[in-house]
Amino acid sequence: MAVASGLAHARAQAEVKSPDLTQDSNRPQFHLLPAANWMNDPNGPIFWKARYQMFYQYNPHAAVWGDMHWAHASSPDMVHWRHMPIALSPTPGGPDQDGCFSGSAVNFKGVAAVLYTAVKSAPAAEATLRDGQHNFRETQCLATSSHPELNTWDKLQRPVLAAPPSGMEITGFRDPCLWKEDDAWYMGIGSGIVRKGGCVLLYRSHDLHQWDYLHPLIGGEWNGVALGNPVDSGEMWECPDFFALGGKHVLLYSTLRRVYWMSGEYDAKEHRFQPQQKGELDYGPHAYYAPKSMVDEHGNRILWGWIPETRPEAEYARAGWAGLMSLPRLLTLNADGQLEMRVIPRVRDLRSNKPMLWQTGETHVAWPVNGLGAELALHAQPGKGVVDVTIGPADKPAVTYRLDPNEGVLSFNGETIGLDLPHGEMRLSLFLDGSVLEVFVNERIAHTSRVYDLPPNEAMLALHDSGSAISDATLWQMRPISPDRLTS
Repeated sequence: MAVASGLAHARAQAEVKSPDLTQDSNRPQFHLLPAANWMNDPNGPIFWKARYQMFYQYNPHAAVWGDMHWAHASSPDMVHWRHMPIALSPTPGGPDQDGCFSGSAVNFKGVAAVLYTAVKSAPAAEATLRDGQHNFRETQCLATSSHPELNTWDKLQRPVLAAPPSGMEITGFRDPCLWKEDDAWYMGIGSGIVRKGGCVLLYRSHDLHQWDYLHPLIGGEWNGVALGNPVDSGEMWECPDFFALGGKHVLLYSTLRRVYWMSGEYDAKEHRFQPQQKGELDYGPHAYYAPKSMVDEHGNRILWGWIPETRPEAEYARAGWAGLMSLPRLLTLNADGQLEMRVIPRVRDLRSNKPMLWQTGETHVAWPVNGLGAELALHAQPGKGVVDVTIGPADKPAVTYRLDPNEGVLSFNGETIGLDLPHGEMRLSLFLDGSVLEVFVNERIAHTSRVYDLPPNEAMLALHDSGSAISDATLWQMRPISPDRLTS
């Protein structure tokens, strides 16, 4: 659970006159987001009864963080969504009375089961979450559903894990991830050790009710800076996700306002993870966080992430909505064990039937992106100069990406993105949706950003080629998944 700063009394925001979200051009039209109010972390995505089920952190009362529920959406294809009833709500007097934080969903003997972090206000000395604004006691709770569409859930009244391991001075205790090995279930919990660094605490169970602590699956390093929120200093790892991929194992975790990945060897006998490769998952300016993966109907590993707002809180509170889900990303490992990702092919179903094509010999083109929904695919070759991709009004672009295939470098608004690619062709895939940009280069660089207040009837996507580097480029307008921006 990514704990965000928010207005102290989120419910009071509900008294503000609701804006007309159908006319808000900043609001995406082919990403998953609720009809209104605040969204953050993806929770427990699962393929269940021939449909994809997505749960996510949600405040039903306002467009700011607070009063965390589990909202629910359902899809046949991970692209087109239908909102479902709220799955989990805080129970007055229960262990989750102050919020149902993040967690995981699994198929347990034919029954859908979720493990989630419950929070309840507590004195600072008893709290496991102390970030300078909140003092919460975090426990791990279980809920199950036998409903065919997962519309109703039954909570176990008491936590299945009421406290962290004794004798450890931890910095947090939340966001359980689950996997199965042979006849046992394993659970990793995001945590950290004071003045040492973030870690993932490992537990084992045979029934999802009784859990035995084993040891840290892996730990990291503190950056040496004492801050009020241990997540911001690397003392706490949020939202861990651990899974097998491409003959290796992969760990994802969120800290320092970034998402990191590791790939390596997992010793299934000793239950320890030894990383061999690592890196950042998304190089965007704090616009991608708290991802959660799932397995699709074909056995592929699919990743979802939270795209937060990067504008001031007062602006998104007034707008009436905040946050959305990223496009689903297909994960693979290359031969060197490096994580690669690409948007799933089903998103292509939203492409218009009349693409705009780059013509050989051109040096500059400006294509309209009416409605602010578009996909660009571009290939740039080395030895022939650089390519600029700009988005915005023709006289004042708001965003510039530069591809330099000679050096294998991508830059964003003049700042180099921190991963150099091997010399050779650069393949760019770009998705614009309202105020959201998701960009991928050679499946190795992901860069998510927000660009607000683009004029929907004047915005252009322009390409400038300084030396015949572009071998081909295609722009598609993208169709919305909803007729009114309110429902998916």
